[in-house]
Amino acid sequence: MSKHLSLSDRALIEKFIAEDFTFAYIAKRLRRSPATISREIRLHRCFAGRLEQDSNDCINYIKCRKHGICNDENSSRCTAACSHCTKYECTKICQSYVSKRCKRLNKPPYVCNCCEKEHDCKLVHAYYSANRAHDAYKRELKESRCGIRTTVEDLERIDNLISPLIKKGQSINHIFATHADEIGVSEKTLYTYINGNVFLVRNIDLPKKVRYKARRKKTSVLTRIEYKYRRGRTIEDFQIFTQTNPYAQVVEMDTVKSAHGSLKALLTLIFRESNFMLIFLLDFATQENVERIFDWLTNQLGTELFRKLFPVILTDNGVEFKDPHSLEFTEAGVRRTKVFYCDPQASWQKAHIEKNHVLIRRILPKGTSFQKLTQEDVNLIACHINSFAREIFNNKSPFDLMNSPEQKKLLEVLSLHRVPPDEVCLKPKLLKR
Repeated sequence: MSKHLSLSDRALIEKFIAEDFTFAYIAKRLRRSPATISREIRLHRCFAGRLEQDSNDCINYIKCRKHGICNDENSSRCTAACSHCTKYECTKICQSYVSKRCKRLNKPPYVCNCCEKEHDCKLVHAYYSANRAHDAYKRELKESRCGIRTTVEDLERIDNLISPLIKKGQSINHIFATHADEIGVSEKTLYTYINGNVFLVRNIDLPKKVRYKARRKKTSVLTRIEYKYRRGRTIEDFQIFTQTNPYAQVVEMDTVKSAHGSLKALLTLIFRESNFMLIFLLDFATQENVERIFDWLTNQLGTELFRKLFPVILTDNGVEFKDPHSLEFTEAGVRRTKVFYCDPQASWQKAHIEKNHVLIRRILPKGTSFQKLTQEDVNLIACHINSFAREIFNNKSPFDLMNSPEQKKLLEVLSLHRVPPDEVCLKPKLLKR
């Protein structure tokens, strides 16, 4: 049995009151306490005439012209009627006071539903209506679940903790990964408070608070032309390879272009298992520059270690990647990796790296020139992005998942280090000097 009265319960209360049954009888029929029935009626009864909260409910209020009944020393000079006096409450001192409210409303059943003199009575009436009572109950229930249920002191404490971190570009999830116990409310509640403008930060300060539109289905059928560089390296070939080699670590590769007028670009590689992203600065987005990065990594790590870290690479059809042989083999002709290509206009097939490009764009928004960037700047960006907690990994950062000896060697070669959670900054100000 629900502890809340339903509409049918209230309909029975209205029916039994009209038939002049006692609260004890009604409570027994509904299997409730008599106090529950009494409280329900007193809280949800409706008054006809002057409202219950009116302080002056004297039957003579409108035509009353009395003054000076307070016997105050200044009452002789008072010209205002006592019914309009704000210093004293005339209903308590006037001997002519007659309440418009029936005395029967002060005792059970507290309403006039069963009164025989209802039609002849000139006093204020009160009634119990099941429909009105249920509507009032639903309003109270909704209001009780709305609003802020945290003290002002706690709100100020939470604001001082999260606002500086959000202004650094950190997400709510990243902050919760290290400060959940200090915050003291749920992640959803925090979003609700921010949406209600409780804190200094607003929705516009959140890195991402949007709804994705449903993807449009393409109606036109494009003729697929397989170029020479794609033969044996299509997405279907990639799926077959990963099925036959389930333990091979997949690395996705792409580039991030600069603003018009700047030729520099960023080469990005991401390990699917950990979302750890490597970023390299290219003077030009060309095949030769991408090959140069591969050769440098091979020289620093050794061919065997490079093959363990980058056994399979999935990339798009950009012009800078259209020489797979130079990427798959060293200068000495030794195989170091296997390259596959996504379908044209199907970036979702390498969703991990596309998703992480969003983090780069928080620091380097579209339209930003890379001309003044150095590899040290790019390494700093990589350190902050890879220190960012990910909900998909139970709030661990990509750095937390790079634990193998080969991965630690890679971090050492690239001079990448973890950033403390509260110092993570994903805003353009990270690179301000």
